[in-house]
Amino acid sequence: MLIVFGGLPGTGKTTIARQVARACRATYIRIDAIEQAIRSANVLSGEVGPAGYMVAYALSQSNLGLGQSVVADSVNPLAITRDAWRSVAASAAVPIIEVEIVCSDIAEHRRRVETRTSDIPGHILPGWATIEAREYEMWSAPHLVIDTAAVTPEEATAQVIAAARQKTRL
Repeated sequence: MLIVFGGLPGTGKTTIARQVARACRATYIRIDAIEQAIRSANVLSGEVGPAGYMVAYALSQSNLGLGQSVVADSVNPLAITRDAWRSVAASAAVPIIEVEIVCSDIAEHRRRVETRTSDIPGHILPGWATIEAREYEMWSAPHLVIDTAAVTPEEATAQVIAAARQKTRL
């Protein structure tokens, strides 16, 4: 199974995605880590662009091909990135769960953004102004939406795992 997370930075995606990966014993693919590794390699003269996502799609495809479940953790802001994840699942002939993590409490979301620290060496976290200005397209396909202003990370994890179990029973 492919479980794809999306949502703005600071909503709690990574916390929940890691918990889901642990609980499911799935391969964990994090775009931030991939993009920082590309930056740290000093092989690009400009922005990382779609390179991090392309690497993530390939790694996910390889692991799904080995029979591993994959949890993909990324902002996943555009319809094109979401379509690409669906293509990865389709080509591997596995079910996909798409999860959008939101934080409806703007003050809480901003507090999280302004007080968190990076766990990836060299990675610079986006500030609140950058997050507010970020392009983020509305989701058009059916997906699970979890509001971390209303549930704990443990409750959110349980919701994702329940959705995954339901999907595999169909």
